[in-house]
Amino acid sequence: MKTHRIASLALAVSAAFCSTAMAQEAGTTQQQKAKDSSLEQITVTAQKRTQSIQEVPLSIATLSGEKLDSLFAGGEDILALAVRVPGLYAESSNGRVAPRFYIRGLGNTDFDLAASQPVSIIMDEVVMENVVLKSFPLFDVQQVEVLRGPQGTLFGRNTTAGIVKFDTVKPSQDFEGFAKLGYGSYDTVNLEAAVGGGLTDDLSGRFSVLSQHRSDYIDNAFTGQNDALGGFDERAWRAQLLFEPTSRFSALLNMHGRSLEATASIFRANIFDKGSNDLNENYDRDVVYYDGDIDSNGADNNPQEYDGFGTSLKMSYDFDAVELTSITAWEQADGFSLGDIDGGAGEGQTENSGFIPFTAVTQDKLDDLEQFTQEFRFASQTTKPVSWQVGAFFFDSSFSVTSIDGLYGASTVFHENTTWAVFGQSSYQVNEKLEVTAGVRYTHDDKSLRVGEQNVDGPCLFLDFNNDGITECQIQDYDPIDVDDGQMSYELSANYRITDDMSVYSRYANGFRAQTIQGRDVAFENPPSVADAETINSFEVGFKSDMLDRTLRLNAAAFYYTVDDMQFSAIGGGNNLTALVNADEGEAYGFEIDTQWLATDALTLTAGYSYNHTEIKDDSLTVLPCGANPAFAATGNCTVLDPRPDGFSASIDGNPFPQAPEQIFTFTARYAIPAGNDGEFFAFTDWAFQGQTSIFLYEAVEFTTDDNFEGGLRIGYENFNDGYSVALFGRNITDEDNVKGAIDFNNLTGIVNEPRIIGIEVKKTFY
Repeated sequence: MKTHRIASLALAVSAAFCSTAMAQEAGTTQQQKAKDSSLEQITVTAQKRTQSIQEVPLSIATLSGEKLDSLFAGGEDILALAVRVPGLYAESSNGRVAPRFYIRGLGNTDFDLAASQPVSIIMDEVVMENVVLKSFPLFDVQQVEVLRGPQGTLFGRNTTAGIVKFDTVKPSQDFEGFAKLGYGSYDTVNLEAAVGGGLTDDLSGRFSVLSQHRSDYIDNAFTGQNDALGGFDERAWRAQLLFEPTSRFSALLNMHGRSLEATASIFRANIFDKGSNDLNENYDRDVVYYDGDIDSNGADNNPQEYDGFGTSLKMSYDFDAVELTSITAWEQADGFSLGDIDGGAGEGQTENSGFIPFTAVTQDKLDDLEQFTQEFRFASQTTKPVSWQVGAFFFDSSFSVTSIDGLYGASTVFHENTTWAVFGQSSYQVNEKLEVTAGVRYTHDDKSLRVGEQNVDGPCLFLDFNNDGITECQIQDYDPIDVDDGQMSYELSANYRITDDMSVYSRYANGFRAQTIQGRDVAFENPPSVADAETINSFEVGFKSDMLDRTLRLNAAAFYYTVDDMQFSAIGGGNNLTALVNADEGEAYGFEIDTQWLATDALTLTAGYSYNHTEIKDDSLTVLPCGANPAFAATGNCTVLDPRPDGFSASIDGNPFPQAPEQIFTFTARYAIPAGNDGEFFAFTDWAFQGQTSIFLYEAVEFTTDDNFEGGLRIGYENFNDGYSVALFGRNITDEDNVKGAIDFNNLTGIVNEPRIIGIEVKKTFY
C-alpha cells in the first residue's frame, strides 16, 4: 500500500515535470526573454509594517493569486490550506467549523468549542480566538501569510506555534470588480464576486460575497435514505468603507457575516482492522450506517448550522514622525453540530459497520459568543537607523457551550476570558549590512468557567437519601473556576545582508500559551480540568536569497524549540473524556525550504519541504488509549505501541506530538502559451505530500498515517483585454482516500478527506 502510494505520487509529479519540459522545448522564444524577467517582490506585514518578505528575519511563506484560488475552486473551506505550506497542517472533527491548526508540529487536538490553540488566526488584523471564528470563509483574499515560530511580542499569547494571517482586498478609488462561478461534481457550486471603487473623492467602498453549495451524496444505508448527508450551503459577505479625507488620516470600516448549513464531520465505524492502518471493506466513501438521533424524529444525519457577524474599525493618523493606529473589533457567533460519534448503527451490530459496544451521539451548541478587541499602537515613520513601535491591547470574550449526549442529557458551561497587554519592538541598523531587532510584551490573562444546568432530560446518575428516607437525584456541584497569569514574552533577532539579494538571520523568541480551562467533561459527570500556562523558547537561523538574475528565490530556515509545561488534551480512551494535562516538556527541531523558480516567461515552478521532529518528554505522564477502561476490565481495541505500566494506561514519554506530520512536501507548476496578443492558454498543477503522522498522544498501529497526498489541476484560457477566463479544474484528482482523524474510545472509527471534484469555472473581471 505504501509503495503504491509513493509510486503514484512520483508518477503524477513526473508527469507534471515531463509536460512542462516538453512545453519548454516548444517555447524557446519565452526562454530567450526570461533573462529580462524576474520574480515579483512579495511584501508582508508580519511585523505590523509593510516590508519585503526577504527583509524580515522570520520564516514566512505566502499564498496568493492563482495558487490560492485553485485550492478553493471546488468549494473547499479553510482546511484546504493544510499541507499546502511547509510546516503547516490543519484538521477538524467538526466539519466546516472549528479547524485545528499546527505549525512546526505544535498544535492542539482538542475538539471542544472552548479549545485553546497555539496557532493564532489573524483576519484583517483582528485575532480570531475562538475555534468557530477561525473558520470564517475565505474569499476576496489578497494574500495569506504563514508566520512560523513564536510571535508573542507583537501578537500576544497563544501564538507559540505561529500565525496564519489573512488580508482581504481593500477598497480603492479605482473601479474594479469580478464575478467567478464554478460548477463541479456532486452539484458543487462555488460563486465569488466583488465590486469596489470611489463613492466620493474621500470615500471608497468594496462589497464581496461568497456562496458555496454541495448536494448530499452519501447514503445512509441503515435508514434506507439515499443522498442523506455530505452536502453544505455556505453564505458569506463583506462590506468595507475607506474614508481618506486627508493624506494624514484614514478610517477603514469592515463588516462581515456568514451563514452555514451543512453536514458535520462524517464518522465512519470500524474502517480499520486491528493491527493495520489500511482502510478495510467497511469503508465506502458514499455509504454510512447511522442510527444516531437525540429526538424522536429519526436519524439526524450529522447536521451543522452556524451564523456569525463581525465588524472592525481601523483608524490611522500620521503625525509626521509617528503614526497612531487604532483597531476596534467585535465578533459574534452561534450554532451547533451533531455527530453520530460511533460512526455506525446500533449497539453490538456487526453487519456492515463492525462491532460497536454502545451507541454514542453528541451535539455541541455554541451560544452568545461575543469577542471584543481593542489595539492602539504608535509606530515611527523613520526607518533608519532606528525604527520602533509601542502599543497596548485589550481582549474580552464570553460564550456558553451546551453538550447534549443521548445518555447523559444536556449540560451547559459558561466561559469568560479577559486579556490586556503592552508591547514594544525596535530595530537598529548597526551598519549597511547588519540590522538588530528586539521586542518585549507583558500580557495578563484571566479565564473563568461557571457550570450551569447539568444533565437536563438525562437519567439520574447519583442518588441521595434525605432525612425522610426518600431518594432524590443529586447533581454534582462544581465550584466556579477562575485562573489568571501574567507573563513576559520577548525576542531578539539579527539580519545580515551578504549582498543586495542574499541575507542570513538568527532569531530567539520566547512566548507563552495562556492557562486553559476545559469544562466539556461536566456533561459526563466529571469535573472540569485546568492546564497551567506553557512557555516556549525557540531558536531559529535562516537564509533568504534571490538568485539567477532574480528568477530563483530560495529561502530556508532551521529551528529548535522547547516547551515547558506543555499543554495537551487527553481525548477518548475508554470514557471518551476530554481532559487537559501538562507534560513536563516538549522538544522539536527541523527545517523548512521554500523555492520559486521563473524558469521562463511561460513556466513557473515552486516547491517546498519541511521536516519536523517532535518529542514529548515526561516519564510519568500516561493516558488511556483506544477503549481501555479499568472499570470494565478492557484493554482496548487497537494495537498500542507504548509501554502500559498498569495494563491500561499508555506511557507517552518519547512520543511525537499528535497530528504533527514529520514531513511535508509541496509542488506547483504553471505553464502558459500565448494566444495572440491579448490572451493565453495555461495549465496549473499543485501537489502536497504528508509524511508520517500520529493521530493521538499514544502511538498505535491503526492511528498512524503515512504517505498521504493530493493533487490539483487547472487547464484554461484567459483573455486579458476583455478580462475573462474559462478553466477546467480538478481537486484531489487521483481520488485519494486519506485518513485525517479518528475516534478511539468505542471502536475503530475514522475521518477521511474530501472526494475528487471535477468541474468548470468562468471568471469575468471589470475595470
